[in-house]
Amino acid sequence: MTVRTRVAPSPTGDPHVGTAYIALFNLCFARQQGGSFILRVEDTDQKRSSKDSEQQIFDSLRWLGLEWDEGPDIGGEYGPYRQSERTQIYQRHVQELVRAGHAFHCFATAQELDEMRREQMSRGETPKYDGRGLALAADEVERRIAAGEPHVIRMKVPEEGVCHFEDMLRGPIEIPWSQVDMQVLLKADGMPTYHLANVVDDHLMEISHVIRGEEWINSAPKHQLLYKYFDWEMPQLCHMPLLRNPDKSKLSKRKNPTSINFYRAMGYMPEALINYLGRMGWSMPDEEEKFELDEMIAHFDIGNVHLGGPVFDTEKLDWLNGRWIRENLDEHAFGERVVEWAFNQDKLRQIIPLVQGRVEKFSDLAPMTAYLLSGMPDIDECSFEQGKLDQDISRKVLQYASWRLEDVSEWNTDVLYQALNELAKAMELKLKDMLLPLFIAITGKTSAPPLFDSMVVLGPYLVRARIRNGLEKVGTPSKKQLKKLEKEYRTLDLTVS
Repeated sequence: MTVRTRVAPSPTGDPHVGTAYIALFNLCFARQQGGSFILRVEDTDQKRSSKDSEQQIFDSLRWLGLEWDEGPDIGGEYGPYRQSERTQIYQRHVQELVRAGHAFHCFATAQELDEMRREQMSRGETPKYDGRGLALAADEVERRIAAGEPHVIRMKVPEEGVCHFEDMLRGPIEIPWSQVDMQVLLKADGMPTYHLANVVDDHLMEISHVIRGEEWINSAPKHQLLYKYFDWEMPQLCHMPLLRNPDKSKLSKRKNPTSINFYRAMGYMPEALINYLGRMGWSMPDEEEKFELDEMIAHFDIGNVHLGGPVFDTEKLDWLNGRWIRENLDEHAFGERVVEWAFNQDKLRQIIPLVQGRVEKFSDLAPMTAYLLSGMPDIDECSFEQGKLDQDISRKVLQYASWRLEDVSEWNTDVLYQALNELAKAMELKLKDMLLPLFIAITGKTSAPPLFDSMVVLGPYLVRARIRNGLEKVGTPSKKQLKKLEKEYRTLDLTVS
């Protein structure tokens, strides 16, 4: 059997270290077995997917040294490798399931489904689809389709019995069919859900091993059932342990920077970051913590993956990155890396217009631009006592701005100004007053070159991380406070940029 593995990220935001983690283990397994590693883009979420995000995924994975054999940018005999370019394939296969009686049309509205779940929960039941679409007569289904009534297509799921499947790391796993929902396969807009596209693509691309995060264990019965319905052989499954925050919760940007671009902007070596991700779930035979990608591939054994939840500890990453800097770079290479990181021509072209009109001598540059070439600003709770806003309002500004900037897809001065100006109006604050806590969180100062231009130079990953850092300094909202803030934020009159 030819080993073929894949990673399938969604281009809906900053490239995530979790994507690199899963890509690394897929690549190592494929390379060690003499097989192929494929990159597939899951862009069926048309509202959130973007070409810019897709390119960032390509760039960040390549920066880490993870190269694929087939993918959207290099082609291959199993393409196309973007799901948005494969919609006819999915529609053809889902109609095959409908004809065979394995899937059905569902016309239930969102309101009806919400009411159905509320009633189930009031009875102490696990909320899930109740199968009402199965009761529709064939002629009624045809009439409603002909009338253009919005609908989805769902898969049938057994009501009784247990699903059995084998995991390469965990051995046999059993999940009762009663816990498995009748999954939507084709959405009302004609686009497939992850579950249908995942199975169809993995089969047609001849994926032999599916190595993915453990959060997909509960989806395995749905996938196994689809393979059975299509009469296809299911790939071998391997569910990797999830990366964790220090408190053992799932790695999240609220508690740890998760963007690969953040670590690149902070000046980490890609070799060190990929080394760190490798040791998150695996170790060298001699237990050496520092190793190169080629060494990991040469010694890789999927059976030696640790199942304990690996903790993403930035202090440990700092220590490992320091070893790479000291042990692998001579003075010349160190200088080249520093120039590549922060003093390259592209970066300087962005910085010079912000400061040239403000300096009287070149030595003014260092203190004036230090915040553009550093990590987290040196701030504390007292830093936010300046200006007209009290601590509670400053906390609210930082939290709302954090959410607001998550919705910004085009990172330029005009869009950033519009997004934050609208937020100020919605909060009934003067823009100047609202921007001060952001100024402090992002620059560490109360005055510096223009804020929006600085945000563009820093990039979304570093700006968002600095705002979250500022929020932590001024006092992260409790769960109760956060719930209240989320409710209030949803009532604001804001447009998504």
